[in-house]
Amino acid sequence: MAIRMPRIIKKSSTAKDVPKGHFAVYVGEEQKKRFVIPISFLRQPLFQDLLSQAEEEFGFEHPMGGLTIPCREDVFVDLTSRLKN
Repeated sequence: MAIRMPRIIKKSSTAKDVPKGHFAVYVGEEQKKRFVIPISFLRQPLFQDLLSQAEEEFGFEHPMGGLTIPCREDVFVDLTSRLKN
């Protein structure tokens, strides 16, 4: 039996998929996947820790052209599911 959780984040493929109040990030260690998340996450300490890791690994040279988060996709989804909008 599976428990359904509301989706706070979603996978996205184009800039047109980014609604007002959200931004796109690329997540993954090898194969990067694009997610659209609320800007409100920027205030959350857990998300700020992820941004610090991204800064340490990539600086301002993100290989995908956008913000890249250097963690496994499942870890990112778990972490963001605990954040409040």
